[in-house]
Amino acid sequence: QVQLVESGGGLVQAGGSLRLSCAASGRTFSSYAMGWFRQAPGKERQFVAAIKWNGRGTNYADSVKGRFTISRDNARDTVYLQMNSLEPADTAVYYCAGDSLEYRSVVGTTPAQYDYWGQGTQVTVSS
Repeated sequence: QVQLVESGGGLVQAGGSLRLSCAASGRTFSSYAMGWFRQAPGKERQFVAAIKWNGRGTNYADSVKGRFTISRDNARDTVYLQMNSLEPADTAVYYCAGDSLEYRSVVGTTPAQYDYWGQGTQVTVSS
């Protein structure tokens, strides 16, 4: 059974940083792309960043480019999201997601391309 467990969320002032982690288990982590999504109250789930199965390709939402960095450690079955220069608009529950297809050539940016999700971790940025 695949499990994704996020950690690292919290309360931070605008301009601050947080690093989210997502530990995976239950399948061959290194075969699948991983993504981060977020959902603010009353809004749809939104793509944030994704990384290819081998780490040699990433994709970011325009709103986080230059501020957030996704990375993965296939030896530790863990994906990370380093978030710098945080803004109040970044406040949301952040979800880690595992791709539905092995060795996908292009990282997915839509929730439908991911079939495993973590429970979410709250990130709150105060002004």
